[in-house]
Amino acid sequence: MAKSSDPLLSVRGVTVRFGGIVALDGVGFDVKRGDICGLIGPNGAGKTTLFNCLSRLYQYQEGDILFEGRSITNTPTHQIAGLGMGRTFQNLAMFRTMPVRENVMVGAHCRSSAGFLASALWLPSVSAEERRLRERADSIIEDLKLTPFRDRPVADLPFGTQKRVEFARALAAEPKLLLLDEPAAGLNHEELGELAGLIRHARDELKITVLLVEHHMSLVMDVSDHIVALNFGRKIAEGTPEHIQKHPDVIEAYLGAPADA
Repeated sequence: MAKSSDPLLSVRGVTVRFGGIVALDGVGFDVKRGDICGLIGPNGAGKTTLFNCLSRLYQYQEGDILFEGRSITNTPTHQIAGLGMGRTFQNLAMFRTMPVRENVMVGAHCRSSAGFLASALWLPSVSAEERRLRERADSIIEDLKLTPFRDRPVADLPFGTQKRVEFARALAAEPKLLLLDEPAAGLNHEELGELAGLIRHARDELKITVLLVEHHMSLVMDVSDHIVALNFGRKIAEGTPEHIQKHPDVIEAYLGAPADA
C-alpha cells in the first residue's frame, strides 16, 4: 500500500505511438498528494494524449502509470473512476436535456454499491442508495452555488454555468485525483476567477489532488504548485511556476525562438 508521502500519481517513461507518429516519448513525472499540478505545452505537445492514457482511453506501448503505487496499465476504462480518478473534458460531455441534479448524480453512481440485479428489481437497498446519491449531489450543488439551477436542463444554462455543472459532476465521484482538461476554454475574465477559486476549493477544502491541462497561462501560473511542460511529446521542463516562466526551453516552445534571440 502506498504511503502518504508517496506520490499519488507517478508517470514513468510513457511512450505512445500512432503508426509512425510518436505522441509521447518517454514522459515521466510525479504528482504529489495535495498538489495542483499544471501540465502545459503548445498544441500537439501530447497533453491530451497523456490524459487519455490516464483515463485508459489510449494504450501506451512503453512505460507505466502508477496510481497510489499500483499500476493502472491493465485497468479497464470503466474502473478508473472507481479507483479515485475524476475527469472533465475540453468539450462539455453532459446530458444536455437532463436537469443539473441528474447530471451530477451520474458522477456519483461510480460510488454506488447497488448491484445490477438489485437495481433491476429496485430493491429497498437501491432506493436507499439512490437517496444517498441524491443527497450527495445536492450537497455538491449547494457547495458550488448551483442550487438555483438544480432542476433546470443543462442546455438552458449559460456556458460558464455548464462548466461548473461538469465540475460538480466530477466532484460527485469523490475523486482523489481530479483531471481537468482545458477547463478555462470559452470562459470570460470573471468566470476565470471563479474557476481558479473552484480549483483551490477542491484542493484546500475537499482535499483533492488536481492535474490541470490548460492553455490559459495566467490561470496555470496562479493556481499551480508544480508545473510540467511538454513539447513534441517530450518533457522539456518541470518545476515551480517561477522556474517554468523563466525556463529557456519553455519560452522557445511558446515563442518559436530561443529565449536569448
